[in-house]
Amino acid sequence: MDFGIVLQTNPPAARTVQLATLAEAHGFSHVWTFDSHLLWQEPYVIHSAILAATKRVMVGPFVTNPATRDWTVTASVFATLNEMYGNRTICGIGRGDSAVRVTNGKPTTMAELRESIHVIRELGNSRPVEYKGATLQFPWSRGSSLDVWVAAYGPMALKLTGEVGDGFILQLADVDIAAWMIRTVKDAAAAAGRDPESLQFCVAAPMYIGEDQQHMRDQCRWFGGMVGNHVADIVAKYGHHGDAVPEALTDYIDKRTGYDYNTHGRSDNDHVDFVPDEIVDRFCILGTAEEHIDKLRALADIGVTQFAGYLQHDNKEETMRVYGETVIPALQTHVTAKS
Repeated sequence: MDFGIVLQTNPPAARTVQLATLAEAHGFSHVWTFDSHLLWQEPYVIHSAILAATKRVMVGPFVTNPATRDWTVTASVFATLNEMYGNRTICGIGRGDSAVRVTNGKPTTMAELRESIHVIRELGNSRPVEYKGATLQFPWSRGSSLDVWVAAYGPMALKLTGEVGDGFILQLADVDIAAWMIRTVKDAAAAAGRDPESLQFCVAAPMYIGEDQQHMRDQCRWFGGMVGNHVADIVAKYGHHGDAVPEALTDYIDKRTGYDYNTHGRSDNDHVDFVPDEIVDRFCILGTAEEHIDKLRALADIGVTQFAGYLQHDNKEETMRVYGETVIPALQTHVTAKS
């Protein structure tokens, strides 16, 4: 299993870069950042600084969307960073949440998401693509390599992910829900004639190493509220009950009354009281190193290939240290020097 961290690009940008370099030092393979241009600083500028300050980690948005940027501009950013830093970028993409909702927009359609993935991936891999009636290609790009991972919850998005994604991003660490969604994506990939095992499966959730269970829950409760935004859209389309999505995912938003994006993704979020402790425990990974290892092994058993931990809490450095010294080694294949 690979390990990533997910950072907000809060000022000062130097702090984001510092956390990224620390993540690399502790053995994390990926550094992801939020992409919401009004709520936080512009991620791609900071990605360039992270790539300059590191040697190995892959860097990308978690996640971008097709609505707030022209797709060819997005592809150009990745191809440029790859030329500068040696193919160390990755694109996480979804239909759009905070970046579009804060500007009174709405998520893109599935058709737009599908087309944007194709355009961004082709251009980002130094290939020509048909776009708005013309064949386009970056004449300056040679040998750029870019995978596109799709963030999804609902049945249509999961199907699309299996059909066209290089990877699947699931933003919650509930083992039962993750197993259902991974299976759905794999079934869609197989139905489309793809090898389901060729996809990467990334589970993302807050990770907090500690012993004060209630404090950890309160620091990470914001995550249930963020997930609830996507779940509310699914419920509006499919209802609370049925085969479209697991009831374990939809039932907890019954008491959700609204959402304030001004505190989106922050531990001091003041409007997530509807998220019960049980959901925080199920959606996040909290507790001792041993508790993290146990849950991560369960996720690996259902096919998760990367865990990306959100660090929007008050124990960032210590959590990364314990992961680097204890958790990550426990999830790696052990090789002996002599047998």
